[in-house]
Amino acid sequence: MAATAGGEPGEPSPEEFVYSEEDFVLQAAGWGDPGSAPSRFDRVLLAGWSDRMERGLFRYRLGALPTRVLPGAVRLVAQLNEQRSAERRPPQPVRSLRDPFDPAAFNFTRLRPAELLFRLRRAGGPEPLLVAINASPLERGHVLLLPEPARRLPQALTAPALRGALEAALLSAHPGFRVGFNGLGGGASVNHLHLHGLYLDRPLPLEEAPAEPLGPRLALLRAGPAPAFLFFAAGPTALEPVSRAVCRAAEHLGAAGLACNVLATRGDPPAGPGGGRGLRVLLWARRPLFGPKAGEPFAVALCELAGLLPLPAEPLYRDITEEQALSAIRQHLLPEPELLHLGGELARLLER
Repeated sequence: MAATAGGEPGEPSPEEFVYSEEDFVLQAAGWGDPGSAPSRFDRVLLAGWSDRMERGLFRYRLGALPTRVLPGAVRLVAQLNEQRSAERRPPQPVRSLRDPFDPAAFNFTRLRPAELLFRLRRAGGPEPLLVAINASPLERGHVLLLPEPARRLPQALTAPALRGALEAALLSAHPGFRVGFNGLGGGASVNHLHLHGLYLDRPLPLEEAPAEPLGPRLALLRAGPAPAFLFFAAGPTALEPVSRAVCRAAEHLGAAGLACNVLATRGDPPAGPGGGRGLRVLLWARRPLFGPKAGEPFAVALCELAGLLPLPAEPLYRDITEEQALSAIRQHLLPEPELLHLGGELARLLER
């Protein structure tokens, strides 16, 4: 017998999924046929996720979700998920961007062994990621990526954790498998280091829209509902430097009193289509929010910033307009002059 997620003896450890660079899918399926030829990673993840759904380990049974594209230039995708709103675990109270890990609060060492799918480990590599179901899923295949939960790290992004998540993105053959991170004050509901992985079954404008260069390693992407700082990894060798750069930028935001969200998706180089696809990594800077904000139609975290709106009630899903949704999202963002000044700071920081 081995350890559980929390390092306690007496429970079986999840099986290991060992991979090497040969397992990376450098060209994922196109959007014309996103279900073709799933990778070994996709097969194992989705089979385990479906098994746990059948065994009743989720807070609700996820079926087909009503989805519509809001009329307007931004093409926001609204999705009705009433069960998630009603049945998910309440988010933990967050008081600051640097809240320490609280062992008395819910954390991922408390996951049941059956919630764990596998331990994702690169052959010869350190720091494996534990892959577990998200018991309140947004989509089929929604998982948590947990970097060594027994270390009890707070929700502050690290370069090894991000690199592991980016490698997970390259292990999928599905064009819509994305990985992301919500920081403290940016929608994180548990103060224990974790990232999300999920399959989204439609393209988003931020995959291919051209971005404005800010420096050799940084650009500003204005596509979608919220401008983001864009990093690009053309292939596996770029994952480590990109991970370090994103985390340096995130640390700079935290020191400036700003929260962050991160999303990685298959996409084109910053200049736009034509240069060969890789991984786009987007970093959003935002005003931190501690606790729910009165009158908000929905919470704003990485999905909403990317243009996907999981909505909690049918009337809101039916009636919300692009203008209303953008107003709710953009109240968390920085004014244009402050955003551009920050972009200049980040570009100089990353050139050192």
